[in-house]
Amino acid sequence: MIKVEHLAKTFKQFEAVKDISFTAHDGEVFGLLGPNGAGKTTTLRMLSTVVTPTAGTAQVNGFDIRHQKDQVRSSLGILVESAGLYSHSTTREHLRFIGNLHGLNGNGLEKRINDLIEALAMTDFADRRAEGFSRGMVRKVVMGMALVHNPPNVILDEPTQGLDVVSTRAVREIIHRFKTEGRCVILSTHHMDEVERLCDRVAIIHRGQILESGTPRELIQKYNTESLESAFVEIIGAEALLAEAEREAQHHKS
Repeated sequence: MIKVEHLAKTFKQFEAVKDISFTAHDGEVFGLLGPNGAGKTTTLRMLSTVVTPTAGTAQVNGFDIRHQKDQVRSSLGILVESAGLYSHSTTREHLRFIGNLHGLNGNGLEKRINDLIEALAMTDFADRRAEGFSRGMVRKVVMGMALVHNPPNVILDEPTQGLDVVSTRAVREIIHRFKTEGRCVILSTHHMDEVERLCDRVAIIHRGQILESGTPRELIQKYNTESLESAFVEIIGAEALLAEAEREAQHHKS
């Protein structure tokens, strides 16, 4: 489980994340949605202990992101959009390297690597160097690297970005498997159809604040729209209109 409590981050004078709270449960896919610059990436970086919060905190599997960083990292698998591979290393070598960083070795690690290669359908390129890999192949290897230590919690940032139809379907099936296995999954994506397919609940973040949360169906019904995408536009648009009204009110006061 991942529990976020009044999390905030300020860079100099810019408030990237403003007092957000939510809980993602085990066996659940929780969607974190928002336009570019909304604060999603900063939030995910704080959860992964890469960025230190200005205020608030979060627990990953009961471990605090401020004071128990090593335990948090051991309990968390992370797939980021910009992740890449070393061109001269094979798939198996990538997985083994990350396993070693987590303190794994020997027969136990090799069995875990073989299981991941089979589960992620990487047998055909398990012992090939990464140079020349397709985006789908790279995504699978990076997914394996995020899972080699068998974490109970997984953060996926744009996991299907730039993938072809076949690879996209494979990644979605893996996410379904995570849920079945009881893992806690936080998914950040721009694909609303993907959110409707995969997410049990979502939080919509804009300008560093959570504007709405609930199941996709609840948000569709609340905003009387035909799709989550339309509800998302309504929510973001309503916030923009409110911000404009507040600016006008401040202007008249001055």
